[in-house]
Amino acid sequence: MSDQAEQGRGLVPVQYHQFQINDEDGPTGPDLPREHNGLIEVQDGIATVHTGIHTGDVDVTVTLHTDAPQPGNDGWDEIVEVSLHSVSGELMVRGLMDDLDEELPVLSFDGPGEYRLRIHARGRDTAIDLAPDEVTEWYLVQVWPAPLQDAAVLRQTDTYGASVRAR
Repeated sequence: MSDQAEQGRGLVPVQYHQFQINDEDGPTGPDLPREHNGLIEVQDGIATVHTGIHTGDVDVTVTLHTDAPQPGNDGWDEIVEVSLHSVSGELMVRGLMDDLDEELPVLSFDGPGEYRLRIHARGRDTAIDLAPDEVTEWYLVQVWPAPLQDAAVLRQTDTYGASVRAR
């Protein structure tokens, strides 16, 4: 079991089916094409989470852990793990073009270095390509310090993810 250090939850603005996880001072990791898992890709050092909605807000919860937590299996359509590197210790969830109204916790809570992120998603099939007024998608980002490892797919069940993987 892991000790949970901090948790934060907030609305993250989405444009063009995406929000990002990055460190403004440098690349977060080697390229990982979106066709790999349909949920998260890494391109030019920026991790991009793919959403079903085109534009709007998604609900994101971040939990920080000292060790690998149990996956939040219940009710999640997609679960993918990736390793990311933080150059400055400022690895954060960010909107593509808009800032968050209230920042989520810094993901690289242990300073610069390597972290493992387990991204959970649900609701991506609800309003594909739309700009809903209500939140239709939820994400859980579990983070803990860990050496770099290959990306791992733990669950793939939504239609939107299958369409991204097929591109």
